[in-house]
Amino acid sequence: MSDDQSVEALSPMPAWVPEGARLYLTHVEGGVTIRGLARLRGVHASTIMRQVRRFEQRRDDPLVDKALRRLASKTVRAISLSQKKECRQMLPTQSSVSQTTPAPDPLLNDAHRALRRLCETGAVLAIAADMEKAVVVRNGPDGSNTRTAVIDRCVAEAMALKDWIACDAPGRISRYQVTSAGRAAARELAVEIEEAAPTVPQEDSPNRRARYGAVESPLVGLARRRDKEGNVFLSEDLVSAGERLREDFELGQLGPYAPADWETFLGQPPALTASAGDGIGPEAARARVHAALTELGPGLADIALRCCCFLEGLEVTEKHMGWSARSGKIVLRIALQRLSQHYLGQRQDYGKLIG
Repeated sequence: MSDDQSVEALSPMPAWVPEGARLYLTHVEGGVTIRGLARLRGVHASTIMRQVRRFEQRRDDPLVDKALRRLASKTVRAISLSQKKECRQMLPTQSSVSQTTPAPDPLLNDAHRALRRLCETGAVLAIAADMEKAVVVRNGPDGSNTRTAVIDRCVAEAMALKDWIACDAPGRISRYQVTSAGRAAARELAVEIEEAAPTVPQEDSPNRRARYGAVESPLVGLARRRDKEGNVFLSEDLVSAGERLREDFELGQLGPYAPADWETFLGQPPALTASAGDGIGPEAARARVHAALTELGPGLADIALRCCCFLEGLEVTEKHMGWSARSGKIVLRIALQRLSQHYLGQRQDYGKLIG
């Protein structure tokens, strides 16, 4: 059996797997020679060799190594020499292989969400060697830490394999930072989300779209501002409240698929009661968003939704709401104070229930 047929005999990998990783696994797990891969790709053998060596060296990264192990476990090894002749006629053709190429892996939706948070100033992704979850944490100027996202380990592995994140010193708890390739991927995602976002009818622009694709939240910029006395404009607890609303908004899959009429959304009873505040799944997250926005009421809910969830700038929000210039940040701070009290009350109620 030829090298080309050996490649076809391999089970298809997910569409998100980088080309270099495909070549590496096809060579190491599939037994296809470097020259065979070069002929298949129409390039010089040294080009394939560099890509294979690069991924071999990257296995020092625990996430990259685990990702390659996961993919290798699903890869069918090349057929043995004794089976070549009798199996030659059973091999799929190149056209049939291309028709069965899987769609992009859905785990990348969570990877894109984490990338946007990693692009924020002071953000890192932390993961322990024995944990199945990775946490995105943003370090504040005062040394405080704010959790902004939680993703599955397999999602973090895919991000590392695609070179979107990198770790300088792997250890028991490894900390990853976004790379230039990761920032580029976040920008591409922003464009895709902007194009896919539904139009939201407005008086000033009937075809205007809600803004979902921005990388940095307006809260992060406001948190860096200080008043005349040198105090921060938004304290860490207020930023955490806004980030929690945004995290539930994204976990509830309300992003580009958000309803155009939010009054109708708020008028409907939540799928779950607010007492299930720590529940998992999109329905629980949507219920928490519903409870939080209902608690804020008109006006405050609008600015929290636009600035925290849609990532809309304050100037745009002020224009839409008909407010005077530079008044939006004051209203936003009031909304975050009310939101922080709402989440604090939920924690106290939950403590009484389990007490």
